[in-house]
Order: sequence, then structure tokens, then C-alpha cells
Amino acid sequence: MVAFRPTFLALLAAVPTLVSALTIAEIQGTSFQSPYAGKAVTDVPGVVTVKGPAGFWLRSTSPDKDDRTSESIYVFTGSNAAGKAILATVNAGDVLVVDGKVDEYRSGKDQLFLTELINPTNIRKTASGMAVEPLVLGKERSPPTEEYTSLDNGNVFNYPNNVTDVETVNPTLNPKKYGLDFWESLEGELVKVRKPVALGVSNQYGDVWVRGDWKVTGLNKRGGLTVNWKNKKTVDANPEAILIGSPLDGTKNDDTFMGNTVEEITGVVTYAFGFYRILPLTKLKVTGAPSPAVTSPTKLKSDGKCAITFGSYNVENMSPKSSHIPLVASQIITFMNSPDLLFIQEIQDNDGATQSPITSANATLSALTASISSQGGPTYAFLEVAPENLKDGGAPGGNIRTAYLYNPAVLTLDTPNPGTYSDKAVVAKDGTLSFNPGRIDPANSAWTATRKPLVALFKTVKSGKRVYAVNVHMSSKGGSSSLHGSARPPINGAIEARIQQNTVMRQFIGEVLKADKNANILASGDFNEFMQTPAFANIWDGVLHDSDEVVGEKDVERYSYVFDMNTQMLDHLFVSDRLSKRQGLLGLFKKRLEVEHVHINSWETYDARTSDHDPSVGRVNVCY
Repeated sequence: MVAFRPTFLALLAAVPTLVSALTIAEIQGTSFQSPYAGKAVTDVPGVVTVKGPAGFWLRSTSPDKDDRTSESIYVFTGSNAAGKAILATVNAGDVLVVDGKVDEYRSGKDQLFLTELINPTNIRKTASGMAVEPLVLGKERSPPTEEYTSLDNGNVFNYPNNVTDVETVNPTLNPKKYGLDFWESLEGELVKVRKPVALGVSNQYGDVWVRGDWKVTGLNKRGGLTVNWKNKKTVDANPEAILIGSPLDGTKNDDTFMGNTVEEITGVVTYAFGFYRILPLTKLKVTGAPSPAVTSPTKLKSDGKCAITFGSYNVENMSPKSSHIPLVASQIITFMNSPDLLFIQEIQDNDGATQSPITSANATLSALTASISSQGGPTYAFLEVAPENLKDGGAPGGNIRTAYLYNPAVLTLDTPNPGTYSDKAVVAKDGTLSFNPGRIDPANSAWTATRKPLVALFKTVKSGKRVYAVNVHMSSKGGSSSLHGSARPPINGAIEARIQQNTVMRQFIGEVLKADKNANILASGDFNEFMQTPAFANIWDGVLHDSDEVVGEKDVERYSYVFDMNTQMLDHLFVSDRLSKRQGLLGLFKKRLEVEHVHINSWETYDARTSDHDPSVGRVNVCY
């Protein structure tokens, strides 16, 4: 790995080249970077708390009373022969005096720095066998629960992004208010986490986010922490969560999923690969699981006439040869109760992620629908518009697109006239579409290198009611920076594109409502964005309604995706004004709309997930 150094530190010429008899707290300082970075220091006293494979952690023997200054530091010896020889001479409990050089290390230019001592020389042992006790989090120190840094202006998802960065400003720490400041103030410290609970699935490296025995916000029923929007200007993205990294004894953490309880964790706080984390002394061990073990199937059921059911599912790069087709089919039948209409995202073409002229996905969709019917589900028909080759993003050659599955016993296309990838669906005065199914303004620059929305106008077979469906998969958040990174506010990848995409969609849906102000409209799919960010804020006002708002879903239970420390909602369903209202005289009867989020993947382990998204299901009465 390459170590990067902040250029502004070179300006600290007033600091002498060689500094002696500093405490660890003085080296760490009250900001993110040390005031002594790049300087040689001598006679630094401390007690060894933990040994690692390439260094050891040293805690001050003369701590100050300032919570902003960490009392511990990592001493990097290296993993070469000389480093191992140095490391072999020290053990936990040894009291040392160390000479070395203060360094600010990071493994990537968008990350924060780890203050450490490198090139340790002339290590003198003055005592051994000193008792070392970890600092108990939640008792002696507790993390803040709302804001990450003073540079985010109250919203870690503020826009525009990357207005400033920690590296340049190097703000003074306020660990009682800001989460990153808190974890920075404990850099290198030996800590204990009591009653830890896993916040999601452990990744392929065994790393997992946890909460401990301290105050948290955004707690959902499963035990995870949900991004909690107080309003459109402030957000709580759970800075109290902490990542548990690789055990220092060389073992691997147990696989976890959301809500797992684990044994008490003792380890050292460090920063690596874009996040503050605790490196446990021994592996994280799962002790219990939440109940029920799996999510419950939806109870929403179609009547085949007026109360139609629908669902939305990102099936993650499905091709004809995908091994997860039978499982997705089973989930559609069992957990989603075979909706009348399915909005599907990430359908690949017939040869998958292979560079070729093939763009049709009829074989992929046929394989999925055949698997559904063979497992006892309905015999679905499907709709797609094949994209232009290599123009819609996703895995190269895969040509992912949105598609519909629908039950022809319940729904049929109203005046079918399929478009091609370049055809623009236009709404006629009578509400019909020039292309059905068709794409929404596919030549608009808003859709460059991403999926174009697929619109279709259906009609219920038994009641003859029209239903407009708009299936979306907007630009991904690729290129985003870590919530624990230097850029403030963190970079929200492609947010400008998603703002444009939502604006184009709003214009199209406005044309539908101009033709029929009482139109039944369902707009669903993977929007890749939060409702309250500028990609959505005010764009849909007066046109469509967020289904979670309509049905009154609790904020903490609104999630379809788990990313890092947060459960969050990226897969939305919007409905037109007519579908947002209650049925009957003066709205005295039940709501037209019911919606459920089915957590068949968020509650699973990494290897057991079908997709990284959860599906959602709903039922709407289109007759009243």
C-alpha cells in the first residue's frame, strides 16, 4: 500500500526536527492529524496493550484529562525480519520508552489518516507485567448518535458534496457531538464493547458493523439501525455504529446477519480502508439470533378484479444461466405471494455478461417465468424493451434492463405497440401510449450510460380499469465516498444524474395526469437514492406520493437495502394521487393502497442472499 501525506503538514516548519519527551496525547493532538507529523520524537513513554502482526499498541503512562486526545498510538515495526525482531522483544504489559517518527498513514487518497509511530529505535523496557484494562464503551465513553463531523452542516448527505475535506481543515475534535471525532479521539485505544449486536451481514472478509451497550437511534425491530431523516435538512445516519475488523489472532469472525447477538468484544480502535474499526483480539462469536429466523411471507392477496397485487425486485444480474433463478422464483411465489404485476430490475441479456451483439433478454425472462410456473406459481407473461448494446450500464456485455412480469388472467396490455430502444413513449390525449411498452425519453442525456425507465399501460381483464406502470433503475451510487472519509459531505456518486432522471420522469408522469388527472399510476424500482435527498426533495410534489408515507410505515422500518452501518430505502414505490386516498364516501373506509417490505435478503448471511436488495409488495384497489 502507498502512504499519502497531506501537503499542508509540510508548512509546519516551526516544529523542530527532533522532539523529545512527548506524551502520546501530545503526539495525537486535538485534531485529526498530529501537530508533529513527519517529526522524529524521542523518549515517548507507554505501556504495551496489544501486539499485532506488524506492530504494537502503546498506551500513555501519564494520561491527560482531555477527551479530545487519544492516550494510545500504534507503533509500526513492519513485517520484515528487522521488524519481527523488534516485535519479538515486547509483550503486553511491558512499560517502554520509544524513539521513532510520527507518521500519518492512509491506504487511499480519499481516506482519513492513522497517526502512528514508525521506524521505532532504541526501545527501552523499564518494567513488565503491568495490568492493562480496556476502556469500556458505553460506560466510560459513549459515541454520539447523530452527526459525523462539524463539516457536514447537520446532514451527512448534504448537497453539493465534497465542499471541503477533513484533510484540509483538520478541525479540532468535538467527541461529545460528532461521531468521527469520537472514534478519532480513541485511535489506538484498547476498548471493550459490551452486549454487541450485529447491524447487518458480515462481508466476505468477515467484517461486520455492530452497536454496543450504549445509546443508539434509528433502531428497527430486527435490531439494525435505519437512516433516520428528521426533515429534509438534517439526517441521522448512525455514527454510533462501529465496524469490527479482522481478529488480531489470525482467526476469522463468525458469519453474522442483522440482529445477531455476539460475545463481548475487546480490541483496539484503528482506521483502515475508509473506516474506523475495532480489531478484536479474538474472533467475533455469535451467541444468538433474532426471532423469527426468516421474514414472514406477505399476506396481501389479489382478488383478480379490483384489488390487484404488485411487487418490485432487483434480482441482481440475472441471466439464463444464473443459479439463483429457482430461488428467486420460489421467493416470488412464497414470500411475495405471486403478485399480479412484477417490476423487475437487473435482467441481463441472453448471453449474460459476455461482449456480443446480443441484447434481447427473452431467454432470461423465459427461464424465470418457467421456473415460477414449474414451482406452482402463475404462468406469467413478460415485457421488455431491449436496450442499445453497451449503453445502459451495469456489467459490461450484460445490458441490464428493467422488465415486467404480469399475470395475463388479471392484466392485459391496453393497445399494445412495443417500442424499440430508441422509441420515445408519448402520452396521447386519450391517455394511450404511442409505444406500449415503451421507454421514457431514451435520447435524453439524463439517461447516459444507465437504464431507461420502462412504461407500460395495463388494463384489468375483469374490470377494465387502466393501470400505468413505470419501472425504473436509476444510476448507481458508484463513486461514492465513505461516510468515514475525508470528503465532507461525503460524495454521493451520480446524484446529479439522478436529479435529472427524476425530473424527466416527473415531466412524463405530468403528461399522463394531464390526460387523466385520476389515473392509476405505479412508479417503482431501484431508484438508488433516499427520498429526502435533492434527487427527490420537492421533485415529486403534486405529482406522485411515496407509498411509505401513504400507508404510514414507521421511519425505522423503511428499508430494502443494508449498506455499511445503515439499513436504508433505495427501492421505492410512488403512487398517483387517486391511489393515495381512502376508498368510500368522504374517505371513511380503508385505504386503496397497502405496502410491505419483504426482508428476504437483509436478514440473511452474505452467502445465503439471493440479491443485495429486498423486494417490496403491495395491493391497490383500482376500481373505486
